[in-house]
Amino acid sequence: MGYDLDSFIDPSGTNSIKWEFMSLFAPNATEKAIPMWVADMDFPCAEPILAALHRRVDRQIFGYSTHRTAEYFRAVCGWYQHRFNWYVNSTDLVYSPGVVPALSYLIHILTEPGDGVIIQRPVYAPFSSVIEKQGRTLVNNPLVNRGGYYVMDFDDLERKAKEPGTKLMLLCSPHNPVGRVWKGDELKKLGQICLENDLLIISDEIHCDLVRKGIKHTPLVTLFPEHKNKIITATAPSKTFNIAGMHLSNIIIHDRKIREKWLEYVSGQLRLSAPDPLAIVAAQAAYCLGEEWLEEVLAYLDNNISFLESYLQEHLPEARCTPLEGTYLAWVDLRAYGYTQEELKEKILEEAQVLIEEGTIFGEEGKGFIRINIACPINILKEGLKRIAGVLNPKGKEA
Repeated sequence: MGYDLDSFIDPSGTNSIKWEFMSLFAPNATEKAIPMWVADMDFPCAEPILAALHRRVDRQIFGYSTHRTAEYFRAVCGWYQHRFNWYVNSTDLVYSPGVVPALSYLIHILTEPGDGVIIQRPVYAPFSSVIEKQGRTLVNNPLVNRGGYYVMDFDDLERKAKEPGTKLMLLCSPHNPVGRVWKGDELKKLGQICLENDLLIISDEIHCDLVRKGIKHTPLVTLFPEHKNKIITATAPSKTFNIAGMHLSNIIIHDRKIREKWLEYVSGQLRLSAPDPLAIVAAQAAYCLGEEWLEEVLAYLDNNISFLESYLQEHLPEARCTPLEGTYLAWVDLRAYGYTQEELKEKILEEAQVLIEEGTIFGEEGKGFIRINIACPINILKEGLKRIAGVLNPKGKEA
């Protein structure tokens, strides 16, 4: 189709958290600030999604709805079969308003207060908060930074998996924020350690479609077909198709007893049984007709990543960007510039007026790092990087 991804869509009046409500999260952000923080894209939605939504709106009714139709299941399951050669049985799909709520629900129904839950910091901040808010014990198996490339510490993971109170692991795959797309042998080793120690695994694969050219994402459960009941996969169209505001996630639970616990708690006690009618239509259209749009976006992101790397090399030469294999979130190491975390925050937000995610929200392992959302028109990325370089390396070369 040829989407115009260079043009900026004015978000005024759209209730955009990213653009219109920055001050709620960063009180010192002015109207001139550039938001490169929250993980949604600044690209237009795919035309087939918009067309499907228009048709649905024209029907004029928006009562209670359900996603449990053959059309919906064909769309979702067909996507995973097509993209990953992964067969998903429709009976294994349950609805959640988001992946983070799903993590909370699953921790609640699968563990007891005090039980240990393993995560791998630096990692998406809600991994930590959902564990702590449920009264469980956070067990950190930190990733190892080898010259800017992150790997898993399997010896440490095995020690912690063997601890009697450890019951569950939360895997981030692809990993947010370090951008790793885990290789098959890495996933096999992790899965073997967890399964040998009778740990359940929840694999957050929300960024599975957002990988670089030549990189392959492997759904964890496809490596362990005989043990699929021990693995729960969290997916959603939200990141892939930029429809996060629709609040629809598909959680894949193979074990019947766990699904029954889910339905009793989530659908029964919490009364969260189905998404809203527009979310259903958007998801169906995305998975059936959105691939062309996605491929254009992926190519654009590849170009943005190349620009980011070359810009940093020229204007912030001491910065190190972790190889971005997946997601559209760049993990940048600024420790060489010698600023404290508070100084980084002050300079980038207050002086440069660029809103990014501070590294420490992902754990202490992120000290001296920032996360930058690059899913935006190239001119916005250029301006944001120019501002950051201007305050961190003021004597550096101008763009």
